[in-house]
Amino acid sequence: MPTPVKRPYDNSRRAAHSRLTRREVIDAATALFIEAGYPATTVDAISRAARTPPTTVYRLFGSKRGILAAVVDAALGGDDEPIAFVDRPRVRAALSEPDPRLFLDSFARHARELLERSADLQHTLATASSVDQEAAEMLTEIRRQRHAGQSRIAAGLAARRALSPEVEERHAADIVYLLMSPEVYRILTAERGWEADTYELWLARSLRLLLLDRQEAEAALPDQGAAQQEPSGQARGESLTDMCASAHAQDIAPGRCRQHLRR
Repeated sequence: MPTPVKRPYDNSRRAAHSRLTRREVIDAATALFIEAGYPATTVDAISRAARTPPTTVYRLFGSKRGILAAVVDAALGGDDEPIAFVDRPRVRAALSEPDPRLFLDSFARHARELLERSADLQHTLATASSVDQEAAEMLTEIRRQRHAGQSRIAAGLAARRALSPEVEERHAADIVYLLMSPEVYRILTAERGWEADTYELWLARSLRLLLLDRQEAEAALPDQGAAQQEPSGQARGESLTDMCASAHAQDIAPGRCRQHLRR
């Protein structure tokens, strides 16, 4: 009698279910952290919101701090893939862009997208950091990693010999860190009511004017590069009026656009 052949164990379905559950817990925790604050949110509350048993939550994340780390990673990366931000294809493409203006425009776009996802969460951590040690430690680590990552922008300009002679590389890194901070983003969008598109245009223009040689900053970009990278209006060499007309087509008030971009 022939020996029965054992089929290889396929755990793909179980892995997919585990990943879905993990995503549901992350989404529930994100909403609760922002709504109720990190210190007041319990693992049991997250478990109920995600409709997932507490034992499963602890198995997947280990602790409340583990949940917070996963929430932060998802907010900064845009998904739960275990890929460092700098290793993501779009970031690598931006880092390899030879034109310094397109280089800055690409990172203005990345910053806008990242802050749309994470600014509220980072604000929640900043608010909680004075009373919760875990929140304070996480916020410190986020800021450390953000400065290290954004310093690559200043280093990239220096490597391209595009950095203004009036700005040292270390100061350029701090300027990027300031302009791309969640605090500035929240002031302009949540407090002052700017649209995210307007913020991106302002950020791209500010990075150019503060970090590049003035003539280089104001110059029009080659058509081929502009079409490839889909830069903002300033990168395409459009006038301020053209940019605001484009903004109007995206439901941004032209008057506000001109006012913001001239600042």
